Amino acid sequence: MTIVILGGTAEARQLAAALVTAGIDVVSSLAGRVSSPHLPAGRVRVGGFGGVDGLAKYLKTEHAAAIVDATHPFATMISTNAVLAASRTGLPLIRLDRPGWGEHPRAGGWTWVPDTAGARSAADSARRPFLTTGRQSLTDFASWADREVLIRLVDPPTMPIPQRWTVMTSRGPYGYAAEYQILREHAIDLLISKDSGGTHTVAKLDAAGDLGIPIVIIARPERPPATVVNTVSEAAAWCRSAENLRLVGRSST
Repeated sequence: MTIVILGGTAEARQLAAALVTAGIDVVSSLAGRVSSPHLPAGRVRVGGFGGVDGLAKYLKTEHAAAIVDATHPFATMISTNAVLAASRTGLPLIRLDRPGWGEHPRAGGWTWVPDTAGARSAADSARRPFLTTGRQSLTDFASWADREVLIRLVDPPTMPIPQRWTVMTSRGPYGYAAEYQILREHAIDLLISKDSGGTHTVAKLDAAGDLGIPIVIIARPERPPATVVNTVSEAAAWCRSAENLRLVGRSST
């Protein structure tokens, strides 16, 4: 019996490692949007499923015991498909959802917006913004060609970038000292980020706060209801229980 983990987040990799160490068969499914991803322990597949039908078929082929949705908090489509596929196949599903930054000590002083359009509007007066919302959102800020925009991506952009923009390619986690230096060297006057949560990229928020730089945060989108845990240890315990239940069910038939 196999635990299927959806997502290539740091938490997904940590969970895969914990389960493999416990002797549980794991297959991690990565979307394939990042080149040379950090691969988790256990088996790995890369690429989409072709919707709910494809995911449900894959789960049956793998004789899955349970599904863990450990995708990025903004990956709404796969989360929706996972819930529907779990319902269709009768498999238990849990969502490993790292805590957002709403409880950050300075969160009350940030500007929270629902989407990239809201972020663009809230940051209208910024002349040297630091944009950390990912490659797929760049087209939403294309009208800022006249600004000194600093963008940070894991992989190089696929769209033409305005001459005045500066592109940094790097992969977290990021430390406070380096983030502080970046903000100072580029004279950043506003930071835009998604509410990705966790600790890997929070240092930019702390550094910006200490420098008095305004922060705009894109709030997490709604995802379909599911059982949610916030830690890898909770998810690992749930997976062990789910796998045991499936094995008991199989031995009694």
